[in-house]
Amino acid sequence: MASAVVTLPPISSLPTVDDETLQSILDALFEPSADLHALAIPSIRSAPSLDSYESLIKHVGDSMSQLAQSSAVPNARAKLHGILGSHPRLGEKKVESAQSRAEQAHLNASSGGSAEKEEEAAKLKALNEEYEARFPGLRYVVFVNGRSRPVVMQNMRERIDRGDIRAEEQEAIQAMVDIALDRAKKLPASG
Repeated sequence: MASAVVTLPPISSLPTVDDETLQSILDALFEPSADLHALAIPSIRSAPSLDSYESLIKHVGDSMSQLAQSSAVPNARAKLHGILGSHPRLGEKKVESAQSRAEQAHLNASSGGSAEKEEEAAKLKALNEEYEARFPGLRYVVFVNGRSRPVVMQNMRERIDRGDIRAEEQEAIQAMVDIALDRAKKLPASG
């Protein structure tokens, strides 16, 4: 089921909104993830001061980075990988979130004929599979930001070749933060 576009309530209202509202905000800014809800909602509730969506997003990003480094939280890396794996694969035809569909539209609308597009799509699919085999539990996450498929695929190739799962976790966290910051600018606000 495709997610509807969420209207962001005033940041000042977040300490008093219910968990369902916080979940929908997190889903719109990041991607739907029960692991993210479990990590972020208590953290948001106990945060001393979140005065903007930018500060909220950076706070959630810091929480994910702490999870990546944690040895105290049971299954910390599995939980982190659950959050990072909530992003759809690049080039997927079926994308649940309205935000991800819009972000991937440029990437999926590459120039060239249909044979060229099919070849690029096949290469991207193979890179996704190679990436996920190289980094079990992770999904390639990047802030596309208008970059072409060949540029994104080159980045993917470099990250696969680097072969450093800890660096991948940090890059994926930063990409999720960058994507969320961009989404916060584009989502309608209420109040």
